[in-house]
Amino acid sequence: MTPPANSLTDVCGIKVGHFTDTRRPTGCTVVLTTDGAVAGVDVRGAAPGTRETELLSPINAVEHVHALLLAGGSAFGLDAAGGVMRWLDERGFGVEVGPVRVPIVPAAILFDLWVGDPRIRPDAEAGYAACEAASSEPPAEGSVGVGAGASVGKLFGIGRAMKGGIGSASVRIGGVTVAALVAVNAMGDVIDPRSGDVVAGARSEDGRSMIGSMQALLRGNVPAHLQPGGATTIGVVATDAVLTKAQASKLAQMAHDGLARSINPVHTLTDGDTLFALATGRSGLAPSLTLLGAVGAEVMATAVLRAVMQAESIEGPGLPTLPSARDMAR
Repeated sequence: MTPPANSLTDVCGIKVGHFTDTRRPTGCTVVLTTDGAVAGVDVRGAAPGTRETELLSPINAVEHVHALLLAGGSAFGLDAAGGVMRWLDERGFGVEVGPVRVPIVPAAILFDLWVGDPRIRPDAEAGYAACEAASSEPPAEGSVGVGAGASVGKLFGIGRAMKGGIGSASVRIGGVTVAALVAVNAMGDVIDPRSGDVVAGARSEDGRSMIGSMQALLRGNVPAHLQPGGATTIGVVATDAVLTKAQASKLAQMAHDGLARSINPVHTLTDGDTLFALATGRSGLAPSLTLLGAVGAEVMATAVLRAVMQAESIEGPGLPTLPSARDMAR
């Protein structure tokens, strides 16, 4: 197994583009598969915001997608998918249906309306701009795109949270590439699975140290109030292997194990955790799905860690103080 190159774009046939709004910390990220890719999805959180996920069911007709969108702005951010469709439509990408080609663009959103003016959120123009920026080069990580306004460790309130972000990772094994891209905006803490240490999460009341959310709960420190639907981790696991829709959905399901290893608690009532899977088939190989899923979970966990380690602190007028993992480590 070769060392990870740490980019979803290591999968042949995939481009990634970010749009980051300069007016407040928010944005969106597009994953382009303009030649079409088999896709699946698995939703584990109880507060999801999604589009076209039912289409990805193995029993439904459409076999390929042309892009995936991850956006901030809560449910308002789903509007950005319209801009992705317009960009694809202008270039003739889509499923041929009678006289037209219809682009297929599943999407998922996260809640980042805590930071700055909540009336500013990704729209169709943001989605279009993300497509314009898309490249096969390794995408930026941390506080960009959908990760711009992400936060983690919110179990005890946004005032004691830390900065989340977007991260990526990849590995090549047995002639195929498996990669992940994830926007980490979790209610829970981010944990290093190798050491069990909290990397980013809920802070003490004075803000100077991390308390470990689960350890605090086990000590009897119970939050007075939990904000419904105020979190969510969303992402993509991708491969150049040949997969069916059913296999892609299983790959997405197994990739959630990577979230469970690196976020605690995860898949809560206030998270809308959603992972997509993409298979471009460019390698021409169809290895064991057991192996692909196991590796997919590993790269997903690595991507979660990179998301918070590459993030930058937020602090300013009208914004909550969200220190980054790097700043807290100093």
